[in-house]
Amino acid sequence: MPLTEQRLLWHEAIAAFIQERLDAKLEKLKDDDPKRIELLEKYQYGTWIENAAHRVSQLQAVTHSIKGIHSDAKGTSLYVHPDKLSSLDVLGSHVLGQSFVNDVVGNAAALDVYKFLKLEVNGCSLLAALLAQDEGATQALHHDPVQAKTLRDAFVGLMQPRAAGPSSHPLAKQLYWLTGSNPCVDSHYGLLAPLFPTSLVHMVYAEIQEHRFGEANKIARQAYHHQQAHDGVFHDYPRLAVQKIGGTNQQNVGKLNVDRNGTNYLLASLPPTWQASASRPPVHSHSIFERLFPARPEVRKTLRQLRQFLESDPPPNLDTRQRREAYIDTLLDELVSLAGELLQTMPVGWTSPSIDTEGRFDNLARAEQLWLDPLRAELPPEAEFAQEWLQMDWPAQVGKHFANWLNHELQHRLPVGDAEARQWQKLLLTDEDGFKQQLREQRERLDAPHYIPIRPHHATPTAERGALP
Repeated sequence: MPLTEQRLLWHEAIAAFIQERLDAKLEKLKDDDPKRIELLEKYQYGTWIENAAHRVSQLQAVTHSIKGIHSDAKGTSLYVHPDKLSSLDVLGSHVLGQSFVNDVVGNAAALDVYKFLKLEVNGCSLLAALLAQDEGATQALHHDPVQAKTLRDAFVGLMQPRAAGPSSHPLAKQLYWLTGSNPCVDSHYGLLAPLFPTSLVHMVYAEIQEHRFGEANKIARQAYHHQQAHDGVFHDYPRLAVQKIGGTNQQNVGKLNVDRNGTNYLLASLPPTWQASASRPPVHSHSIFERLFPARPEVRKTLRQLRQFLESDPPPNLDTRQRREAYIDTLLDELVSLAGELLQTMPVGWTSPSIDTEGRFDNLARAEQLWLDPLRAELPPEAEFAQEWLQMDWPAQVGKHFANWLNHELQHRLPVGDAEARQWQKLLLTDEDGFKQQLREQRERLDAPHYIPIRPHHATPTAERGALP
């Protein structure tokens, strides 16, 4: 584009900006108000630009601001292009690259100068053009080339630091960091002054705003809540906190803080609270005693307490036996609860190959399939399964699985074997208020025999030492 045409485009944009601000002032005055003449003189093209060049020294472009820490803090703020920052594996201002927005701090009354420098012609801001020493933009500032260059130097000074050296303030954050080897020597410490990463914060704010209120995420959110298929991505920010910075005068913090209406988002930094899903199925497992049952918090806690009690070598008396059986009762209650959760949440026939076409439960022990999916026996193609269920040999097998699992957990430090395994198995199969009650309800539903044998007809009298099912 010819230089003259460039100059004219910038001149028109600048003149329109000044006129718009003048009109806003004049609208508030009566036609005979003497201040109108003063404003007309003040908003003359050359006069306003010279005044703006004088006031720009009251502002500073920054990417890291001390004002975000405290609006009254008076210390060093920095402008550091993200490309000049070290690349790290954690989130930081270095990830912004070229897609970042400058913030401006300083005298709020001079923020109109920054708006002036953000004027755009053909997608390029006036500040960027002046920094690139664009002749058309420079000549649009003043008809005299020398004066135009002086004005340009003043405006680009916005990007320069406002102090001779770094300084902090009592209202800013300060942290002594050990840089040497002796923590008892003061000289082995450096003073860190963390700054507010205002450009990064603004980028995060813009992205979260779009995710929270954008039309695309609104459609995805509706699909999520109605459990409908959706090709897009649903963004959610649980426990998102909002921090208001600047109080009633957000301009004191910076231009970007004004654009955000003082709003700054804080992502939840709490560690996740793990809640084991007890009702999740035993996918690709031989038994629920492999991972599902041992993962329950109460099971882990009770098992630890039982180990500690038995390792203390308690005397062989009634109190010891009752206390030991109390721990076992807790484990049995957890086992019955797990079975109940699976019975309530899993669909009928979930262990059947005709329903589980992916073979996720093919390896699950047959006795546990009979135990945890009893209504599969009512499905038309499951005659063999129903016959096995009605024979009621499988509860003893479940008892054996429980006994072998408990022995395995205790064998690392305690001399347990066949006798203990038989006792664990018996306690499960004679648990009147838990396991037996659960089976009683299933028998009534499926019209099965009420008698539950302690061991299957084909089983040996004792459990194999330490063998997992």
